[in-house]
Amino acid sequence: MNTAADSKVDVAALRREYTLRGLSRKDLAASPFVQFGRWFQEALATQSDEANAMTLATASTDGQPSARIVLLKAWDEQGFVFYGNYTSRKAQDLETNPKAGLLFFWDALERQVRIEGSVERVSHEEAEAYFLSRPLGNRLGAWASHQSAVVTGREELEAQMQRAQEKFPDENVPLPPFWGGYRIKPQCIEFWQGRQARMHDRLRYSLEVDGTWRIERLAP
Repeated sequence: MNTAADSKVDVAALRREYTLRGLSRKDLAASPFVQFGRWFQEALATQSDEANAMTLATASTDGQPSARIVLLKAWDEQGFVFYGNYTSRKAQDLETNPKAGLLFFWDALERQVRIEGSVERVSHEEAEAYFLSRPLGNRLGAWASHQSAVVTGREELEAQMQRAQEKFPDENVPLPPFWGGYRIKPQCIEFWQGRQARMHDRLRYSLEVDGTWRIERLAP
């Protein structure tokens, strides 16, 4: 009979060397947004299946952190945008502590991008335009799910979806008043490239008071 000890994985033995390439200061764009665009396009070409997946880290007012995967839906020099329910746990964190961290990990390229900054809601018009571009099922699901609330079981979720379908029998499903987007406005963006012997390349952009970006190399 197998025991928990029998099925343990030797995590310490799961070693990997990063050998694809390096990252030098001279190769970086002056703008972190231009640099992100370069890496994002390479990620799309290399691992197009959810290259926009990113870890979103928030913290409550008492300092309790939490993290989850969300999808990047837009970005420009104003920041990085994702969408969701305004009553969820992450939304509650962001309302009381409007700061967040983002992490992209592109395994096939041996790269990470870390982003830290303040958070603001996107405009109603921006959220509505995105919401109306979503598939019908996704729009109905936004009405059906009280995200992060405790439910009695799968049956309750299915009943809520049924009610949403009855409420909106055609494809005219409007933006819910409790649903929208957030924009992370970065204060720093770090580009991480894996290297051999854990001597990784880490180049960080930090926003200066005059709006320019300072670039520094960090020890791995």
